Amino acid sequence: MSASAAPILGAAGLVAAWWVAVEALDVAPYLAPSPPAVVEALAGQPGYLLRNAADTLATATAGYALAVATAVAVGIVLAISHRLERAMTPLLLVLGTIPKPAVVPLLIVTLGFGSGPKIVLVWMMCFFPIALATKSGLRSTPAELVELACSLTASRWQLFLKIRVPAALPQIFAGLRIALPLALIGAVVAELFGGISGLGVVIQTAGTRADLAWAAVVLLAGASTVLYYLLTAGCHAAAPWIRHTTA
Repeated sequence: MSASAAPILGAAGLVAAWWVAVEALDVAPYLAPSPPAVVEALAGQPGYLLRNAADTLATATAGYALAVATAVAVGIVLAISHRLERAMTPLLLVLGTIPKPAVVPLLIVTLGFGSGPKIVLVWMMCFFPIALATKSGLRSTPAELVELACSLTASRWQLFLKIRVPAALPQIFAGLRIALPLALIGAVVAELFGGISGLGVVIQTAGTRADLAWAAVVLLAGASTVLYYLLTAGCHAAAPWIRHTTA
């Protein structure tokens, strides 16, 4: 079986199991619609769903990009300075463990309605795993590579750029891939609490239209899957020598 066929067969099996379960248990359509009903909802209101999907993706992308830029920078600082690591670790732990939905009302009160609170929540969701992966990757450089670079009289910056960063890329890429689905989750959570557009709003306002709510969920799952594979392809292109570690 090819690598590209396996995910397709897995998704087809999941849809088939969903369809069989709904039909066999005779579940009411307003509780759990069948896959054909969801497809019909997608086909019935494509403009409405795609417009809100675009809003959710824009929020998730903005927050994720901000998280990548800041988290990688912080991870580098923590890896270089033990003193700053000790000072900032409690703050990072608070940021990583605080229940994110609990801060949404506070963000709305502080930043108002609109994209601001949603982007900040996405940033909060994605920051911790990326920063932790960056710090851990830079700290786990094989000792023999460091010794080899030192024996060749490499400077501190040469050691960092040519040895530590390439060796850390597998863990950094892993952090990026872990954080990516969290970006969409953060965007939808913010929309559920106080959004005026987005797939979270579609789900919240669907009411008894379970088929419409599930259509929004299917779009979210599809977008998350596509973005994940695009990010993986980008990681492979950026560092083809570690392809086997990021498959």
